Amino acid sequence: MSEWSYRTLDQMGIVSRGKSKHRPRNDVRLFGGKYPFIQTGDIGAAGLYVTEYSQTYNEEGLAQSKLWERDTLCITIAANIADTALLAFPACFPDSIMGFIPFKDIANVKYVKYCFDILQKDCQQISQGTAQDNLSWKKLSTIKFPCPPIEVQNKIATILSRYDSLIENYQKQIKLLEEAAQRLYKEWFVDLRFPGHEITKIVDGVPEGWEKMPVDSIYSIKYGKNLSTKLITPTGKYPVYGANGVIGYYDVANCNEQVVLITSRGNGSGDVLMTYHKEAFVTNNSFIVLPFEDYDYCQLSFTYQFLRNANFRAVRTGAAQPQLTNQSIHTVDVVLPTKELITEYCQKTSQANIMIVNMREQIRLLTEARDRLLPKLMSGEIAV
Repeated sequence: MSEWSYRTLDQMGIVSRGKSKHRPRNDVRLFGGKYPFIQTGDIGAAGLYVTEYSQTYNEEGLAQSKLWERDTLCITIAANIADTALLAFPACFPDSIMGFIPFKDIANVKYVKYCFDILQKDCQQISQGTAQDNLSWKKLSTIKFPCPPIEVQNKIATILSRYDSLIENYQKQIKLLEEAAQRLYKEWFVDLRFPGHEITKIVDGVPEGWEKMPVDSIYSIKYGKNLSTKLITPTGKYPVYGANGVIGYYDVANCNEQVVLITSRGNGSGDVLMTYHKEAFVTNNSFIVLPFEDYDYCQLSFTYQFLRNANFRAVRTGAAQPQLTNQSIHTVDVVLPTKELITEYCQKTSQANIMIVNMREQIRLLTEARDRLLPKLMSGEIAV
């Protein structure tokens, strides 16, 4: 520790904001090309690296922006403050994101990313404003980062990134398994190329034996429990599910089985997600979905895909704050395949679902182990 110093971010590398000079920023003429355009939400959803994005710039978009090199550290300074991830490829990003490129032999970019993981709360605290939270460079420059010799930084980054690499590998495997289940569902129940479709009659626009009915006649769809955000912490016994998955942890569970959720509020209302924990606490911005006893053959693997194909977004209410209500859910009709087909689909996807659950548990354990090790390494409590 005697060799450790403390430095501001600009003493460790080059820091500058992303560029998006054109107004309006969402001008369609800028998009649809080959250059990835990374936004704050993409960084918030990333692990060590940003690997996915939803928009791209064309040549006109690039001309009013900047292409950052691979391994640039992206730091969000608006919306989700001080989320960080490295670019897995050259990309553009707007001025709601800062880019950091380390000085050679002064800083390791992965080490700096892990510093942000430790200091994120400090960044959020100094970013609080009256109208909207914002992490300006003036504010960020007040934070000093622990800066040991580059050799120590390299070792710390190597140790911690091994956990992230394992997590990323599990995530890739999960994605492949989920995509396979989606393809099979689409083939059977959307494109109607299910086993025996050649000899199945079409009656009133649907295969014989399939039934059209309100979705809430098949499933019990109820709000999760109202939970104050003050009670949600980074650690705890049970995960708390929000609109985009796990948002924190709590010490009491009120839902002790794996379920499917439908998000009820915000821009993501109508989205469907699945819990992968045996015991999970669910906040009230999601509906908990369980099949009624008469439809207990609609197991989790089928229910998840089935509800993803129900058009909940079409019945949302509220212009400023979209939401899904019990009343609007009741208006959603679905076509339920035969019990035999559903059972066969669940059997074919059951092993994949078991593997997904097990891998998500491994991700949870790896994340916990990394997060316990992180502050000890960054403080010098554990020597490397």
